[in-house]
Amino acid sequence: MKQLVEFMARSLVDSPDDVHVGVRNGEHGGTVFELKVASGDLGKVIGKRGRTAKAMRTILKAVSNKTENRAMLEILE
Repeated sequence: MKQLVEFMARSLVDSPDDVHVGVRNGEHGGTVFELKVASGDLGKVIGKRGRTAKAMRTILKAVSNKTENRAMLEILE
């Protein structure tokens, strides 16, 4: 799933080398993916009114439901 988040983010930004995805355990037993991009690309990852970020979270949720693992996406500044 980390590769999926990284692929989606790299496809959206102008600086794909600055995309970093961290993984940590969540408080309630799930996995949290922390996405960090260049400051100029933050708007592209979030999108208008958060639509792009919501779409990325929806895709991640669909994959996590299929694999029966709980996953969340956090976008760091």
